[in-house]
Amino acid sequence: MKIIISPAKKMINECNYIQDMTTPIFLDKTKQLLNHLQQLSYEELKKLLACNDEIATLNYQRFQNMQLDTNLNPALLSYDGIQYKYMAPDVFEDSYYPYINQHLRILSGFYGILKPLDGIVPYRLEMQAKLKTNFCKNLYDYWKDDIYKELTKDTKIILNLASDEYSKCISKYLTLDIQFINFTFAENVNGKLKEKGVYVKMARGEMVRYMAENQIENLEQIKQFNRLGFTYSSELSTNTHYVFIKGDN
Repeated sequence: MKIIISPAKKMINECNYIQDMTTPIFLDKTKQLLNHLQQLSYEELKKLLACNDEIATLNYQRFQNMQLDTNLNPALLSYDGIQYKYMAPDVFEDSYYPYINQHLRILSGFYGILKPLDGIVPYRLEMQAKLKTNFCKNLYDYWKDDIYKELTKDTKIILNLASDEYSKCISKYLTLDIQFINFTFAENVNGKLKEKGVYVKMARGEMVRYMAENQIENLEQIKQFNRLGFTYSSELSTNTHYVFIKGDN
């Protein structure tokens, strides 16, 4: 099985990881994107990233000076969003890494798909960015089914812990032989189920950590997840949609 997650917008510039890193599978395609981004003016990049001046300035300088083979950090330790804080890969035990490197994949607008120990540099390029060039009409068009093919070349089970923005790179190409399992983490509020973005991100991170800690290899074990007050709902779940409820259910 493979677990897919989204990247985070905020990135860490450096970490203390000193083991050997791997190379992103689509680095040549990343180089083509970088070449295009380096040709954009500051205002063009700011519009593309849809961000404020502080973020635009940081990333304009990043892209202008970027080298994809120096000052690398492993992908799993490079992102600094809520999901990653609750996954807490910086305090993983050594025994978690073989499991996580085999099962976890990070989807990326810039790199396509990343293994946890792929060496990357800080960047900002969301998959939904309106990047229209002479070689693509947007990033979904640029990556086409490359990410999907790479992800499914050795698995028939995909656990989707990514946001819609990123999971769309996979779901639109699904074939009948692939079991694509979505996850819902919701609260029971006065008898109604509600998803709150922060809690969803927290639970996604905790789920990855739970799977790494327990070296989970079958789907039934996933249903035992009970962190942050969430428990599996057999009544609301299906074979392709696992629902976890926080509160009475």
